[in-house]
This record gives sequence, structure tokens and C-alpha cells, in this order.
Amino acid sequence: MAMTRDEAWRTVTEHVGAVGLRRHMLAVEAAMRAYAGRLGQDPELWGLAGLLHDYDWEIHPTLESHPREGIALLIERGCPAEAVQAILAHNEAGTGVAAASAMDFALRACDEVTGLVIAAALVRPSKDVRDVPLKSIQKRWKEKTFAAGVDRDEVERATADFARVAFAGSLDLWQHVGRVLEAMQGAAAALDLDGRLAAGA
Repeated sequence: MAMTRDEAWRTVTEHVGAVGLRRHMLAVEAAMRAYAGRLGQDPELWGLAGLLHDYDWEIHPTLESHPREGIALLIERGCPAEAVQAILAHNEAGTGVAAASAMDFALRACDEVTGLVIAAALVRPSKDVRDVPLKSIQKRWKEKTFAAGVDRDEVERATADFARVAFAGSLDLWQHVGRVLEAMQGAAAALDLDGRLAAGA
């Protein structure tokens, strides 16, 4: 039997303690589900790839071992082969597995960019991703201290590759960021970016 979303989430909570890492994976899941819908693909399958792609980072926190050394558990638990492929391909340098399908390229494109959106939400007084306009992310794109961990070159490369494979080159960087932002706004409660962090401050 293929892994369900609930089973995938249990795998995440078993192996990931950091709130920020869980938020990142939920954000990538939301973006992947949204793109699956746009492309006529299976949101459940694409969502699993997004949700699970970093599940082993706390166990194997190096680019050489992640996710290569964690993938066996996902296979054992019934993670679909297409999602396994996408998860391996999101770190080609460490796994040697190249991206091949639209889902593979989507995961790469959605991975880093979620960090920009999360950072933009957390610097707002409301701590609510629904209050984040795309233009505020655009304005801060070149600020090295803003979302400092996000590799801008990788975001641009991954977006261009995804655009070429899935959109005949017609998806530009800011369309992509806007779509990821929109997907994350729809998942604001799951991400704890619906204002509750400001209310609890």
C-alpha cells in the first residue's frame, strides 16, 4: 500500500524536532500541491515529495548523506517511487540522481524559494503570511541579510529549469515566487504563519 499523507506526517514528526524545518517542509508541500493542480498532476503524490524531502536532515545533516542515507526508510514505509525519485533528485550533488520529471524539477524550484516567503512573513509585525505582498519580497531580493540562507542563484537556476520542463519557458522568477506565496498563504494555519506567533509574543 502506498504511503498516505497522515503516514508521511507521522514520519516527519518522528524524525524532525525543529519547528522551522517542519514549517519548511509543510511550505514546500503546499507549493508542490498547488503546482500539481496547475499541471494536471496528482496533488497527493506531489505533496508527499514536498512534505518528506528533508525528513532526514536532522539525522543526516550533510549534503553528502542527505537524503541518500534516509531514503530506505521512506521506501520501506511505502513512499511512491516517483516521490522517492524526486526526493533523491533534489540533492543531485549528494545522490547522483538527476531530475527527470516535472515533479523532480518542481521540488527543486519550490525548495529554496519557500525560505524567502517564510522570512518575509516573520519580519512583519503580524507574522501572517497572508499580509505579505509579492512586491515586499522583490524589494528585499538583493538584501544579503534578508533570508541570508537562501541561495538566490539556486532559486534562479531551479526556476529556469522548471519553467523549461513544465511551462515551455514561460514561467519567470517572480511569477514563480508569487505562486509559491499564494500556495503558502492558503496554508497559513498549518505553517503557524496566520498571526498566532505575533499574538503569543
